[in-house]
Amino acid sequence: MSLNNNDNNSQLTFRFAEEKDCGLILRFIKELASYEKMLDEVVTSEELLREWIFVRKKAEVFFICEDGKEIGFAVFFHNFSTFLGRAGLYLEDLYIMPEYRGKGYGKATLKKLAQIAVERGCGRLEWWCLDWNKPSIDFYLSLSAVPMKDWTVYRIAGETLTKLSK
Repeated sequence: MSLNNNDNNSQLTFRFAEEKDCGLILRFIKELASYEKMLDEVVTSEELLREWIFVRKKAEVFFICEDGKEIGFAVFFHNFSTFLGRAGLYLEDLYIMPEYRGKGYGKATLKKLAQIAVERGCGRLEWWCLDWNKPSIDFYLSLSAVPMKDWTVYRIAGETLTKLSK
């Protein structure tokens, strides 16, 4: 996919991550976490990413590339809607390095995810967004994404998850 980069013609491409890319995936995770003011919550490692993404195949990653250079990534996996009776795609992370934002790459990435969802017969594409992240919210609304106002996300993790499992 080629996009016009205002001043010049930059080539935007996507490539699926390979096992050798775990270090780059981790770097982008940390950059995103830093932007979201959550870097202290990142406990993953290259080894964990390798195991869960490439061995257990629980998520997929593709890189957003400008002129062959990785400038961001998308992490996604399948979920399932009982109401639709089919899988959907859940976008866990979408990150583009700050100096590459504003060039249409976010929209192109969501378009690529939508294409993957349609090719796979998925019923929807979903993601979460932090309430304070107004630039992202405005961007998602510009794409006609609909916020799920009547839903609250709940989470059980860490020690609470372990206690519940017993």
